[in-house]
Amino acid sequence: MTATAWHPVDIPDQTGRTVVVTGTTVGGLGHVTALELARRGARVVLAGRTRARLDETAAAIRAEDGTAEPETLVVDLSDLGSVRRAADEAAALGPIDVLVNNAGVMGTSHQRTADGLELQMATNHFGPFLLTGLLMPQLVASEAATVVTVSSLMHRVARHAPLHDPRDRDRRYSRWPVYGQSKLANLLFTYELDRRARHARLPVKALAAHPGFAATHLAANGQYGRSSGGLASILDAAVRAVAQPAHMGAWPTLMAATADLPGSTYCGPGGLAEQRGAPIVVTSNKLSHDESAQRRLWEISEQTTGIAYP
Repeated sequence: MTATAWHPVDIPDQTGRTVVVTGTTVGGLGHVTALELARRGARVVLAGRTRARLDETAAAIRAEDGTAEPETLVVDLSDLGSVRRAADEAAALGPIDVLVNNAGVMGTSHQRTADGLELQMATNHFGPFLLTGLLMPQLVASEAATVVTVSSLMHRVARHAPLHDPRDRDRRYSRWPVYGQSKLANLLFTYELDRRARHARLPVKALAAHPGFAATHLAANGQYGRSSGGLASILDAAVRAVAQPAHMGAWPTLMAATADLPGSTYCGPGGLAEQRGAPIVVTSNKLSHDESAQRRLWEISEQTTGIAYP
């Protein structure tokens, strides 16, 4: 672990670069990530589930930076068909320099998607896996692409990698262990993607980041399906009272996306227990570095999504 902290002033000029950021709800980590990159001159593409939410974030970014002209891409990462349609639309973007897999859900009740997948694993891992694979030709075309996937400290609660049949409906469901597994999957995916890209001599590197404990609506949305009203408002206020601001939670992602770092780097807050503070290079748990688990999850993910990476 390096003790050298990073700050947004370290972001180099992004003029001429195309950046796709998923999960860009106003006030969240993706919104802040997109805003800061737009401020540095990047062509930013906001990717999210609904046109209305995307337009809201685009308007917010334009209000904060009058020179920004964010573009939008509708994609529901829990729906593999939606991911394929979005990738088809994204072909018109041309080369992609940075893909930020930020979108996610947390601690949701037991739900199955139209593809028969558990909602947290579908949204947090299988959807991003498919999207990244479908966009790979455009990432390669940039000649120096970076894929950043947002994980979590909660990857440490997973006792084992999610290597079971993802469509097995008989498995016992517990929201927090499954969330932890989905965040562990983000890291297993990152390290395997980076290794495969190196071996294939592709001009793509994969990094991961985590926000520490950041004041976003993710917890309330996961528990109650909304960020305000009744118990959702109480939980949301409690999180905001003790967490670091959302803009600081986005800093590790921005560091991973723009700093001169090697592939497989993991960025997170440098404060006590990685909960808050300026980002540094941090270390994920031992299980995330299990190459056997990385390879097996990759195979399962290709079978589940129907994609074969280059």
